[in-house]
Amino acid sequence: MFKRLLATAFLAVPLVGSSQQILNRDPEIDRYVKAVSADSMRATVEKLVSFGSRHTLSSVSDPQRGIGAARRWTLAKFQSYAKNSGGRLTAQLQSWTLKPDGRRVDKEHEIANVVATLKGSDPKDDRVFVISAHIDSRALDIMNRDIDSPGANDDGSGVATALELARILSAAKFPATIVFLIVSGEEQSLLGAEYYAQQAVDKKMHLEAILNNDTMGSSAGSDIGTIDNTRLRVFSEGLPAYQTAEQAAKIRAIGAESDGKTRQLARYMKEVGERYVENLEVVLIFRNDRFQRGGDHTPFVNKGFAAVRITEMNENFDHQHHDIHTENGKEYGDLQKFMDFEYLRKNAAVNLATLANLAKAPQMPQDVQIEVRGSASYAKLNWKAPKAGKVKGYYVLIRETYQPFWQKKLYTTETSITLPYSRDSYFFAVQAVSEHGNESLPVIPLPSR
Repeated sequence: MFKRLLATAFLAVPLVGSSQQILNRDPEIDRYVKAVSADSMRATVEKLVSFGSRHTLSSVSDPQRGIGAARRWTLAKFQSYAKNSGGRLTAQLQSWTLKPDGRRVDKEHEIANVVATLKGSDPKDDRVFVISAHIDSRALDIMNRDIDSPGANDDGSGVATALELARILSAAKFPATIVFLIVSGEEQSLLGAEYYAQQAVDKKMHLEAILNNDTMGSSAGSDIGTIDNTRLRVFSEGLPAYQTAEQAAKIRAIGAESDGKTRQLARYMKEVGERYVENLEVVLIFRNDRFQRGGDHTPFVNKGFAAVRITEMNENFDHQHHDIHTENGKEYGDLQKFMDFEYLRKNAAVNLATLANLAKAPQMPQDVQIEVRGSASYAKLNWKAPKAGKVKGYYVLIRETYQPFWQKKLYTTETSITLPYSRDSYFFAVQAVSEHGNESLPVIPLPSR
């Protein structure tokens, strides 16, 4: 009976190998991906480097040098793209005053994030999707605000990505809202990201995903001497710090330590990114960040939001956080000439495909449950329609418990399904699907009461 049911009622799609690249390729998103320009991002990085120092504590008033000039230029770029949006894209500075902290802030100083918002077209859809990067830079001495610190790759690459996506998507209409967030103060302890994340909590913003791009434009690794322009790392937290002991116990009870919101976002980014961007593998790193390093996604993760870090496959530490100099014939410093802009183009395209697919999709299905009574030789799931969005159907995702990625997608137009898979031996999730095939983030089922 189960075999006949699957054959007649469901479309089974295996998620292995290159099949990810052709599944539900939306022509609109495909056009956006093809519009990503390496030359455009190269010009952005060149301009950012021209400001000399973009140290968080550098000048905010100098018209040509310092972080103030850099963020005013960035704001003006967003505002120029807003002219194509019919009023949907707006941009502003989010400013406040830093107080001395005895560590990386030695005096009061004005700080600001650049926030550009592409408003969603559906008034019932309050979801917000964020792409973030940091505009500040540094040299070896974290407190030296005067020395040249070009910050071409760290994080001119991320800022260039966010601006490029705003350029392409400014004329698009999505049901949900996209925010292009350029934060300050990353090198001084994630100050801008912490401020925005707390604002999101205070304002009860429905932040559904944050894609933080940091140091993503170089394909050459210093320590191992390899060039790799075909892989991109995405870091994701498993059990974030905001989880209470009671919540963690519930997660462990169903074996979902690797199925939190952030981990689901990372898997989603891999599937969608590889679907649209050729010759690039999205490599999932199942930890929040690198050892003893930090990124602007972390304040969001710690406040309960799904946030990942996107970064190049092999970091080159000769071109990070160094004064510009040559020693024993080796050149140090975060200079534009050490970047690979074709690699950056592909990495930016992964961000674009992910954001556009999310913003076009319906909201996630509600009250997803798995029946835990009766025989365990099958799995019975049920759910409710999303709060907003036009739903054509649903994907039910399946994977074996030891597998890191979803292995199958079963399509149905119903809101319940009985599968010939043991509920004890597999993981399941459900996605809502739009009429164009855009999927929501997956929701894992909770045991029915």
